[in-house]
Amino acid sequence: MTDLEQRRRAVAERLAGFKIDALVVSSPANVRYLSDYSGSNGLLVITPGESHFFTDPRYQLEASQKITCKVHVAKGPLIVAAAAILKRKKLKKIGFESAWVHYELYARFKDALPLGFALHPVGRVIEEQRMVKSPVEIERIRASVRINSEAYSRTMRNIRPRLREREIAAELEFQMRLLGAEKASFDTIVAAGVHSALPHAQPGAHRLAENELLLVDMGSSVEGYASDMTRVSYAGEAPKRVRDVYKAVLEANLAAIDAVRPGIAAGKVDAAARNVLKAHKLDRAFVHSTGHGLGLEIHEMPRIGKAEKTQLRAGMAITIEPGAYLEDLGGVRIEDTVLVTAEGCEVLTPTSKEFVNF
Repeated sequence: MTDLEQRRRAVAERLAGFKIDALVVSSPANVRYLSDYSGSNGLLVITPGESHFFTDPRYQLEASQKITCKVHVAKGPLIVAAAAILKRKKLKKIGFESAWVHYELYARFKDALPLGFALHPVGRVIEEQRMVKSPVEIERIRASVRINSEAYSRTMRNIRPRLREREIAAELEFQMRLLGAEKASFDTIVAAGVHSALPHAQPGAHRLAENELLLVDMGSSVEGYASDMTRVSYAGEAPKRVRDVYKAVLEANLAAIDAVRPGIAAGKVDAAARNVLKAHKLDRAFVHSTGHGLGLEIHEMPRIGKAEKTQLRAGMAITIEPGAYLEDLGGVRIEDTVLVTAEGCEVLTPTSKEFVNF
């Protein structure tokens, strides 16, 4: 049995627990997880005995070559084609991804089903399964991390004042693709000076100047799998205040990584980072969670945040990314991609966390 078939079987085995006869999967990431389809129009129906994949004629050849379950090519809306199969097989209790399906799709699906059929919202059943990565998935994440770090290294060799933020972002993404990435796994963040105090700053026309922080948050996508890394450097000789904030954030990063192990609640990992920053009187400057899962999407379960009770398990890939953001100074965030292992964890990101002046 292939990896994909095992994933679909694992989902099918959970249907009875939700008291449904079938599950309609429409989230692109979940469709890819269960079928390896990466096109723009795909849908799956999982039943206890079989799986059905739906797409349109543009993807007929691709589907026939790589999809390992029953393939249906529809000329109209996929959800209507799925409803026809469900009607024919008399599968009346139908689950759908309530976190993904918008109202228009729900209404069209409901209208396509006869009386006596019922739609049941199902939570993040597939996302929960995706939290623990298979060996194949882990190798893809490792490859993504390596490419991402090398793209950063190549770009930083040529960083100098007067470059615009968006020029640096473009070079980072160009280097990723040269090294084999499909694309960036999210919009690359490059923020200089006080702009770096915005955790999700968008690179703009600002030119990097002497005596400014430079924050880079980037990730690449390799065979669909994401990496995520943030590093901060300084144009010129950094003043003591900048170095002190950097030292505190690095200490928080290392404390959180040290806490990562199977069985620990995600909230306790977050607390490990937060407690360090509180000791440095920077807790109020830390305005987001300590991390998140990643894989086919850049943000996946589990969330590494306050009071999160999800217990970490071996095979989870997460980020550790504490930060401190000061309006008059800028922001410092240090982020690694980390794999939870049976013994504790492995930091996959090879890029040095030593503070860099250039």
